[in-house]
Parts: sequence; C-alpha cells; structure tokens
Amino acid sequence: MIRLERRPAPSKSWTYLAPLLAVLATMIAGAIMFALLGKDPFLAIKTIFWDPIFSPQFGSYSRPQLLIKAGPLILIAIGLSLGFRAGIWNIGAEGQYIMGALAGAGLALALYPMELPILLPLMVIAGALGGWAWAMIPGLLRTMFNTNEILVSLLLVYVAEQILSAAAVGFLRNPEGGGFPGSRNLQGYPSAHNAEIIANSGIHWGVVAALIAVIAAYVLLQRHVLGFHIKLAGEAPRAAKLAGVNPARLILFCMGVSGTLAGMAGLFEVAGPAGKISIDFGAGYGFTAIIVAFLGRLHPVGILLAGLLMALTYIGGELAQLMLSLPAAAIQAFQGMLLFFLLAFDVFSHYRLRIATGRAA
Repeated sequence: MIRLERRPAPSKSWTYLAPLLAVLATMIAGAIMFALLGKDPFLAIKTIFWDPIFSPQFGSYSRPQLLIKAGPLILIAIGLSLGFRAGIWNIGAEGQYIMGALAGAGLALALYPMELPILLPLMVIAGALGGWAWAMIPGLLRTMFNTNEILVSLLLVYVAEQILSAAAVGFLRNPEGGGFPGSRNLQGYPSAHNAEIIANSGIHWGVVAALIAVIAAYVLLQRHVLGFHIKLAGEAPRAAKLAGVNPARLILFCMGVSGTLAGMAGLFEVAGPAGKISIDFGAGYGFTAIIVAFLGRLHPVGILLAGLLMALTYIGGELAQLMLSLPAAAIQAFQGMLLFFLLAFDVFSHYRLRIATGRAA
C-alpha cells in the first residue's frame, strides 16, 4: 500500500523542483490535449514557447509584448505574495485591478482635454488609492468582524465588474463615440498616455513599477523586520503573536499593499496597452497572478521569472490560435494546468511517499 507520510520539515529540494516539474508536466499534458484536438503537439508547443521569442516572422512583435503582458502579472503577484506568505488570502485582485483602472482613468477623463505634465503621476496615485480602497473592504471586515477574506474579496470582483460595465456604457462613455460603449481612448490624450519609454521595446512605466516592486519586496522580506513578521505569521502564527506581531495591522498592511499594486497595474494597463475603459477591460490578470505567485514560490525573483513564463503562454497561445486554429478554451486549459500540476507536485514538499510492506500490528 502506498501512503503519504508527513516530512519533519519541508523539503527545500522539492520546493524548487516542483515548479520545474509542473512546467514539464504541463507541456506533456498539453501536448496530449493538442493531439486529441487533431493538432501537431510538437508544433503547438513550439508555437507557444519558442516562436514568440525566436521566430524571425513573429519575434519582433512578440518580444515587446512579452514585457507588456508580464508587467501587470508581476506587479499584482508581488502584492499577493506578501499576503499569501502571512496566511492572508486576497483572491480579489481582479476587482482591485478594475477599480484602480476606473479611478485613474476617471481622473484623466474628468480633466480632459487639459494638458498637465503631472497628470499621469496623479493618475497613478488615483489608481493606487482605488485598488487600496477596494482591498480595504475585505481587510477591515476581517479585522473587525472576522469574516473570510477569501469569500469577500472574491465576491467583490463581481461587484467591480458590474461597476466597470456601468462605467463603459454610462458615466465614462465617450460622448463622441456614437453611442458605442467605452471611454475616450487615453492613447490620444498625451498627458494621460502611459507610452513606451523606449520605442518598440514594450517597456512602459508599468514594467518599471513591476521591477521596482520586485526589488522592494526582496529587500522587505530579506532585510526588514516587517518581512520577518510576514514570514513568521505564515509559518508559525502562535510564535508570531508571542513575538509581538499585531495580526490586525498585518492583515491591513498586506491587503493594502496587494490592493495598491493591483490598482496601479490596472491604471498602467488602461493608460497604456488597453487605452480605454471597456466592458471587457478585466482581462483576468488578477486571477492569473495567483498562478504566477505560487509558480514563483512566493519569492520576488521567482515571481519575476514566473510572470515572464505566464506572459509567454499568453502570447504563444494567441499565436497558436492564429496559426494552428487552436480554440481559446484549449489555451486557457493549458494555462490552468500549470497551477494544477504545481499544487500536485507541491504536496511532495511536505510529504513523502511510503510503501507499506505489511499490516501494522
């Protein structure tokens, strides 16, 4: 009989090996799925993982897109990872992303067509505050009434989506848009446009913010007492209380940081690549960032690499849909396999397989 036996301490080797095995297993399972759909599995995997970077035909377009897609994923995942390390589960980053975009874009549209050099920085602050305020709802309810932040933050995503729809067809709709839903395009409003810093590089201020967040999170976790409190609260809650960690403050801090970064990601997206508020603005970055956070082992450098990998599957998936006529649902299933296999292999970080040779007396 095969059974799982708990390890005395988590295995460091399995902790780092699990993401690599998850990626490999995802490729194998994905190849089988693509074969069942009647597509060449090797060509499909090559199209997703190789062509966006190295293809002479598509690389010049796809390489900048890699940074554009990875920026919001990394920024959101960094914020989520701090809470996850402390045992605080913010699952509503998608809603905070949307509310940040609405707050920042709303400020720009309220001032349209005024040209202000400080407009984009003000939009960033508004977006950060929008995401922070939305995250404070489950944070305050958790600290004051001991509600479940998982359910509250998740349900608030649907509220945010309804507000987004109301904005796109109502109070933020372009008055010169002929009645079509959607706001003015901020790409045509120079002061509010989050343009590329270097032309055709994919690097805009959202990508810069993501890199700064990676560095700041690393310093916080490795060099600051607050980072020690975050790790201690997640690994040994009782010891954290004895060490003087205030649970309510930690919850509000982690929820606030994750909401702030998600709101900033939404603002950078709406002022840059997306360009405007639309009904389908919520692209699922908030949910995908959860996969990125765990694939990166909740470590800032790991999240940076995982964000680039997940962005690659986005771009490669779009390319596979175009070139191989793969259905969008198959690409989404392929991306979801990453989290499934990561959770499966992560079991071996805490447990080992044992084969029972005889019946216990």
